[in-house]
Amino acid sequence: MLWTLLLALLLLLLLQTQLSVCLRELRSGGSSSPAYSSSSSSSSSSYNASQQRLPGAIIIGVRKGGTRALLEMLNLHPDVEVAKAEVHYFNVEEHYRRGLGWYKAQMPFTFPGQLTVEKTPGYFAAPQVPARVWDMNPAARLLLIVRDPAERLVSDYTQVLHNRLTRHKPYQPLEQLLIHKGHIDPGYKALQRSLYYQHLARWLEVFPRDQIHVVDGDALIRDPFPELRKAERFLDLPPRISPNNFYYNTTKGFYCLLSAGHDKCLDESKGRPHAPLSSQAFKQLCHYFRKPNKLFFEMVGRSFSWC
Repeated sequence: MLWTLLLALLLLLLLQTQLSVCLRELRSGGSSSPAYSSSSSSSSSSYNASQQRLPGAIIIGVRKGGTRALLEMLNLHPDVEVAKAEVHYFNVEEHYRRGLGWYKAQMPFTFPGQLTVEKTPGYFAAPQVPARVWDMNPAARLLLIVRDPAERLVSDYTQVLHNRLTRHKPYQPLEQLLIHKGHIDPGYKALQRSLYYQHLARWLEVFPRDQIHVVDGDALIRDPFPELRKAERFLDLPPRISPNNFYYNTTKGFYCLLSAGHDKCLDESKGRPHAPLSSQAFKQLCHYFRKPNKLFFEMVGRSFSWC
C-alpha cells in the first residue's frame, strides 16, 4: 500500500514538471530569444518563432519609378525580409477576394522583430487600394518612390512596347499615343499614372502624411546610400546599410549591390534604352506636367529637379 502511494506521488511530480515545461514553452513561443539562440535551441521553438506575417511596410509605387531597386536595397538590411514577387492583392479583385489568409501566405517567413516589406507599384494609382490597405493595417508604413514624370512615362511605354514585341504583337509609336491633333492626350494611361498629385490625394484621404515616405528615384539611381538611410529612419530600423553595400557597374551604368561577399545587379530590363520620342514632343510633355508637378511638390513639402 505504501509503495503504491509513493509511486502515485512520483507520477504526480513528473506530470507537474512536464506541465511547467509546456507552459514555459507556450509563453516563450512569441518571443525573439528562441529564434536567435544557438544551435541548442529546439527546432520546434525556431519553427514557432519564424512565420509568415502581414507586411508592416509596403512600397506602393510608382510604376517604373525604381520600386524593384528600392526593394532589393532594403533587403540588404538584416531586419528586413521582402516578398520576392509583386502580389497585387489590393488592386486585383480576384486576389482580394481570397482574403488576408491568402495575402499572408505570399509573404516571406520572418522572426519576431523583423519587418516584412511588400511592393506592388500598381497600388499607387488604383482608387480602391488606400482604404483596403488601411483596413489591413492602419499603422502600415508606405514608401512612394517617384521620378521625373516625363521620363517615367517614356519608361512605362518602353516596357509595354518590349512586352508587345516579345509576343510579336504590333504597337503604336509613343508619339501617336501621346499626342492627338497637336496636343497632349490626357486620356493616355501612361500619362495618367504620372499625375502623382491626383493619386497621392486619395492616399492622404486615408493615411496621415507622416506614414508616407517619398523616395527620390532619380537620386536613388545616382547615389543610393543617402536615400536608403532616410528610408531606414522612416521605417524605424537601426542603421545597418552602408556605402560599402553599393558599387557602380560601368557596364550596366548603374549601382549594384554587395552583401556578405556576394554581388547582385538588377535584371536586364532595368536600364533598358528608352523608346524614341522627338525633342519637340518631349518638350510638350514637360510643359504639360508643370502644373501637376507643382501641386505634387506642395503636397509633399519638397521639390524635385524634373523637366
